[in-house]
Amino acid sequence: MKKWLSAFRLRTLPLAFSCIITGSAIADKRGVFEWDIFILAIVTTLFLQILSNLANDYGDAQKGTDNDNRVGPQRAIQSGEITKKQMKNAIFLFVALSLISGVLLVFSAFDTSSLPQIFLFIGLGLFAIFAAIKYTAGKRAYGYSGFGDISVFIFFGILGVVGSYMLYDFKFDLSVFMPASTIGLFSVAVLNLNNMRDVVNDKASGKNTLVVKIGLPFAKKYHCSILLVGITTSVLFVLKSEFMLINFLFLLSFIPLVFHLKKVLIINTPKEFDPELKKVALSAFLFSLLFWISINI
Repeated sequence: MKKWLSAFRLRTLPLAFSCIITGSAIADKRGVFEWDIFILAIVTTLFLQILSNLANDYGDAQKGTDNDNRVGPQRAIQSGEITKKQMKNAIFLFVALSLISGVLLVFSAFDTSSLPQIFLFIGLGLFAIFAAIKYTAGKRAYGYSGFGDISVFIFFGILGVVGSYMLYDFKFDLSVFMPASTIGLFSVAVLNLNNMRDVVNDKASGKNTLVVKIGLPFAKKYHCSILLVGITTSVLFVLKSEFMLINFLFLLSFIPLVFHLKKVLIINTPKEFDPELKKVALSAFLFSLLFWISINI
């Protein structure tokens, strides 16, 4: 059990839950929040994130990217504690769990008369499963071609937040894209830190992440930019509505990011990026919780 919990990479879950919490916060603000939808959305996200982590482990091991030169924590297949066959079986299991949970979520959100909505969300769920697997696994893994950043922004930000909100209230609202961009950009920042940490080994292994393509100095500037834009979009969302000072309580979650940005700019060795991943991921999770409180006071 210990080796599988390690393979699940549970420390990534708070970031994954942030998109559901943020979308649900807006639903609560607008009086359409439902607990059954929230719980099933969290469970489905849990299965999808674990699926993504397992597929990432399998794909990187398959391509030889997880090797002794890698800076980050040792992966499950790399360590020899889990075989490729066992990992493949686990991937199939979490595909099934994601499908079951996702279908239950969709039918909880919509009745059988809402067939267009049902087919749309089931289609998006299948797309999410496909994207989770193809990030590093297979011959044309898009994570090896520099498309990881845009994928993370779409799935953790736009689809994660806007999609979760629309499960409660099937209305297209452009304003939801602002906090969705916040979560999406914070998630991209976590990926960027991961890629800055692994830049030397990724380049040697043929994993052409965005950091490999643009270089470490520019990747640091890119990192600062996406976090600052992410902070701005959440502020704009509140400014767009009627607001009081208390509605900006979520700004407290950005305080650790100020120190984080100062640290990132002076880092000289890739391994120093590793502790910073947790800071941004937890800041995003804290933001989602405080955002819920802030806009519903």
